[in-house]
Amino acid sequence: MEHGASWLQSSLIYLGAAVLAVPLARLLGLGSIIGYLGAGIAIGPWGLKLVTDAQAILDFAQFGVVLMLFLVGLELEPKRLWALRRPIFGWGSVQLLGSTALLAAAGMAWGIEWQLALVAGLVLSMSSTAIGLGVLGERNLLPTTAGQSVLSVSLFQDVAAIPILALLPLLAAGGGAARGGGAQGALLALAVVAAIVFGGRLLLRPALRWIARSDTPEIFTAAALLLVVATAALMDAVGLSMALGAFLAGVLLAESEYRRELETDLEPFKGLLLGLFFIAVGMSIDFAVVLRSPLAVAVIVLGFVLLKAAVLVAMARLMPVPLAERPVFTILLAQGGEFGFVVAQGALGAGAIDVPTSSTLVAAVALSMLLTPLLLVLADRWVTPRLAARGAGAALPEIDQPQQAPIIICGFGRYGQIVGRLLEANGLSATVLDHSADQVETVRRFGWPTFYGDATRLDLLRVAGAAQARVIVVAIDDVAQSLAVVDLVRQHFPRATIVARARNATHWYGLHERGVPHIERETLDAALMSGRSVLELMGWERHTARTQAWRFRQHSIELLRQMAPHHADESKLISLARQGRQQLEELWSREREERRRAIDRRSAGWSAQTRGDPED
Repeated sequence: MEHGASWLQSSLIYLGAAVLAVPLARLLGLGSIIGYLGAGIAIGPWGLKLVTDAQAILDFAQFGVVLMLFLVGLELEPKRLWALRRPIFGWGSVQLLGSTALLAAAGMAWGIEWQLALVAGLVLSMSSTAIGLGVLGERNLLPTTAGQSVLSVSLFQDVAAIPILALLPLLAAGGGAARGGGAQGALLALAVVAAIVFGGRLLLRPALRWIARSDTPEIFTAAALLLVVATAALMDAVGLSMALGAFLAGVLLAESEYRRELETDLEPFKGLLLGLFFIAVGMSIDFAVVLRSPLAVAVIVLGFVLLKAAVLVAMARLMPVPLAERPVFTILLAQGGEFGFVVAQGALGAGAIDVPTSSTLVAAVALSMLLTPLLLVLADRWVTPRLAARGAGAALPEIDQPQQAPIIICGFGRYGQIVGRLLEANGLSATVLDHSADQVETVRRFGWPTFYGDATRLDLLRVAGAAQARVIVVAIDDVAQSLAVVDLVRQHFPRATIVARARNATHWYGLHERGVPHIERETLDAALMSGRSVLELMGWERHTARTQAWRFRQHSIELLRQMAPHHADESKLISLARQGRQQLEELWSREREERRRAIDRRSAGWSAQTRGDPED
C-alpha cells in the first residue's frame, strides 16, 4: 500500500505543478517549456522539497525525448533523410568540432589543463534535442530551413555521443588506454543499426498490418509503444542513443499507411513525458553549486553560449539560413543539452574530471536550458522583426497595424498566389500571410503586399483582421499547420467562411471532419484537364471530353464524402473505393453501349430511307 500511495502522491505533485505552472507561463508569453522548468524548480530540492530524487525521474522522463524523435522520424521519408546526409554530417560536425575547439581554447586560456578543457568543451558543445525540437514543434518551424538545420545538427550530436564517450578514458588524468573491446563494440553497434534498418523494412509493416486486423485500437496503441520501447532498448543495450534508434524506426515507417495512426496514438504520451523531462531538468539544477560560486557559473554560462553562438552565426551565413530564422537557429543550438549530462557523468566515471567540476558543468548546462525560452522571447520581440525587415529590403514586417481586408490568404505559395491573382483581377483586396521569409521577400519583389508571420498564431490572425474577415483562405503547404489554422479560425472566428486547399485525400478528410464547407484538392482539376486532353487526342469530341471530366470530378468528390466517415478503417476505404470505381465504370459502360445502339438504329433508319424500304 505504501508503494501505491507513493506513486499516487508523486503523480499528484507532477500533474498539479504542470497544470498550475504551464498555463501561467503561457499567459505571460514565456511558452510551455519555461513553465515546465519553473514547475521543476518549485517542487524540487531547492524549492518546496516535494520531490528530492531528480535523477530517478530524469532517467524515466528521457523516454519523452525518444518518443519525440520517433515522431520526427515519421515526418521524414528515407529519401528526405538521405537528402539531409550532408547537413547532418557536414554542418553537424562543423558545429560540434568548432564549438569544442573554441571552448577548449577558452578553457586553456583561463589556465585549465588541456585534457580538462577538452572534456569541458565536449560537455558544453552538446545542445538540447528536447528543447530544440520541442520549440520548433510548438512554433510549427520544423519544416523551415532553420528547423531542418537544427534537426540535422541534433541528429549528428546523437551519433557523435558514442565516440565521445569512448574518448573520455583517454583524457583521464594520467592518460591510459581506452577500454578494450572498442572495435568489437563498434561492429556490434553497426550490426544493430543494420538490423533495425533492414529488419524494420521487412517486418514492421506486416506486423502492424496483422495487429491492425485485430480491430482493437488499444492494442495498436500498445504495439506502437512496444515498437518504440523495443528499438530504444536494443540501441541502449549496445551503448547507442535510444533517441537515434527511435528516429530510425520512425523514418522506416514514414511512408507506411500506419503513419498517421501512429502519430495520433503516441502524441499524448510524447507531450506528457516531454513535460515530465523538462520538470526533471528544473529539479536537477544544483543551486548549491550556483550559490557557492555564482560568478564562475555565470561566466561559464555566458561564455559558452556566446562562443557557440559565434560558431552558429557563421554557419547560418554559409548554410544559408534566412535572416529572420537565424535567431531561432542560433539560440536553440547555443544552449547546453541533456547529452551534456551524459558526457559529464561519463567523464566523472572515467576519472577525466572531478566531482566539483562535474557539478559546475551540469549546473551551467541546466541553467542554459532554463534561459533558452527567455532568450527566444527577447529575440521574438527585439531581434527577429528587424532581421526580417532587413532580409526583405526593409519591407518585411510582421503585421503591426490592424488590417481591414474582407479576405485573408494564409500561405502564399504556388496555390495561394493563383487565388490571390484571381481576386486582384476582380477588384478584391486580401491580407496575405506567409511564414517563409524567403517566400515573402520573393513575392514582395513582384508587388504583392505580403506579411511575414505564422498563421497558427492567434494574435497574428486577430491583427490580420480575422474577426472582421468574410472569407479566410487556408492554402498552407504543411498539413498539420493547415489543420491548426482551421481549428483556430473555427474556435475564435466562427463568422468567417473557410476555403481550404487539400494536398491529398488524408488532408481532405481532416478538413471535412472539421466542417470546412469549401475544400479543393490541389491536383484534382489539373489532372482532369490532362485527362480531358488525352480523351480529345484519342478522338472524343471536345464537348464530350469536357462533360466526362466534369462528371468524373463530381463523382470523385461524392465518393470522398462517402468514404470520409471510414477514413481510419483501411479495409473499409479500399472496399468503398473499389465499389465507387466499379459503379462508375459500369455506368459509363452502359452509356457507351446505349450510344452505340442509338447510332446503329439511326444508321439502320438512314439506310432504309435511302433504299426506299418501308420503316417498321
